Amino acid sequence: MHVEFLYWEDCPSHAEALARLRQVVQEEGLACEIEIIKIETQEEADRHRFPGSPTIRFDGIDLQPEGVQGQAMLTCRTYRTETGRLSPLPTVTMFKDAIRARSDTRTDDGHL
Repeated sequence: MHVEFLYWEDCPSHAEALARLRQVVQEEGLACEIEIIKIETQEEADRHRFPGSPTIRFDGIDLQPEGVQGQAMLTCRTYRTETGRLSPLPTVTMFKDAIRARSDTRTDDGHL
């Protein structure tokens, strides 16, 4: 599984989001690297289709695709939690659900 973590330095929630992601990857026993991508310019945001910080993708699929709207920009991002609240951080449950959903689509040899 390929995991991307994209962030913008001015968004204060990225450090905690990365810590949660690493925790879940370890708990789920994934043998994968987390590719950390720092977005510093609007050009980079455009190139990476960056909807805000933090953005997490599993095999190219956004953690919460319905939260991706409009153009790429240097901004903080919000996530809708399981309880319907908006949060600057994805929850541990959101990470686990995304990882398990991607794992369920793989064949026994690890391919989609």
